[in-house]
Amino acid sequence: MNTQPLYDLTPLASLLLVGLVLALGPVIWVYRRSPHQASTQRIQALRMLTLFLTFDLILFGAFTRLTDSGLGCPDWPGCYGSTSPWGANHAIATAQAALPTGPVTQAKAWIEMLHRYLATAVGGLILMLTLFGWKAWRDSRRAMSSCRSTDAAVLFSSALWATFTLAWVCLQGAFGALTVTMKLFPAIVTLHLAGALVLFALLGVQVVRDLGWAGRLPLSQGLARWLWVAAVLLVFQVLLGGWVSTNYAVLACSDFPQCQKHWWPDMNLTQGFELWRHLGVTGTGEPISFAALTGIHYMHRLMAYLVLGVLAALAWQLNRQAPWRSHSRVLAALVGLQFATGLSNVVFDWPLLAALLHTGGAAALVVTLVGVIASKKSAVAVRHVETMPASLKGTLS
Repeated sequence: MNTQPLYDLTPLASLLLVGLVLALGPVIWVYRRSPHQASTQRIQALRMLTLFLTFDLILFGAFTRLTDSGLGCPDWPGCYGSTSPWGANHAIATAQAALPTGPVTQAKAWIEMLHRYLATAVGGLILMLTLFGWKAWRDSRRAMSSCRSTDAAVLFSSALWATFTLAWVCLQGAFGALTVTMKLFPAIVTLHLAGALVLFALLGVQVVRDLGWAGRLPLSQGLARWLWVAAVLLVFQVLLGGWVSTNYAVLACSDFPQCQKHWWPDMNLTQGFELWRHLGVTGTGEPISFAALTGIHYMHRLMAYLVLGVLAALAWQLNRQAPWRSHSRVLAALVGLQFATGLSNVVFDWPLLAALLHTGGAAALVVTLVGVIASKKSAVAVRHVETMPASLKGTLS
């Protein structure tokens, strides 16, 4: 009988050290690659690299979930109280021998721990970005001649954003621990996925701000409203997608455009969207019905028609305005990718590559919309510029 506790903090210090060592690699690379750049430029380069690694982390988290490796190490933060599966070989072998196709195998243990290593490294990078951000602000305060320095204010704002991101990644780590210790509780796993996308969006906003794009591109008030509607719908759809994945309801409908050869299949929405329950069972402990899984899948599909339509219309409208054409093309390509990968998940029996691309496409859509929102001028600012004399408009361009 396995008496391994759910939380074993013995390897915590060594795991944090692993994350720190992994995080130092990108830091050293950035600073050696550009030794003569200003500190703010190096921080921005490191931030962009962290954004890229966070995208990788989201994909690897999806890979961990899709390969059923989420419980490859059934305790947290290590693996059977060890820093790596090497130190847990005996425990893993015993669990695998007892249940060869179960959640604990050598391969699944390594997948789970590699995910934790990468997550710790991203957390370490965000910690360094926070420290570097506050240091840059402090240095600017010492060098400036006036307490109203614009540069100091910008650096202070950047440091605050970094601090909030650090707090968020700590919260995300707590949800990662609960994902394991609550045995893939669907609501927790879905929130963990949503938290990863929020982290990705936070880093995206900071990249846009520090590239100087924030508030530069004009957008009409009506289109700005549609942008926010699209963003809200996308968030809701991402949560629905996470709910499909965490309940393993992807294959509940294996045909398209119908489901089980019906336009409105037998569904149990009340049971399917009972949020606080364990995986595979209802709140009362009874096995969840196939009609509930069908309802989870089909609601995500129906919502996809609406969301993809709104995003496609938004891309078309943005393409009509010259400053937004590059954004519109990226948005349109991602809409196409999501439709293609979502469809292939159904008709090709949930291939791993398509499922990973579907998750990656969702993350890319989130950060694209966040980038558009962060880059747009407010409608008030646009109207103000439009009423200015021509001689003054040039000074703002």
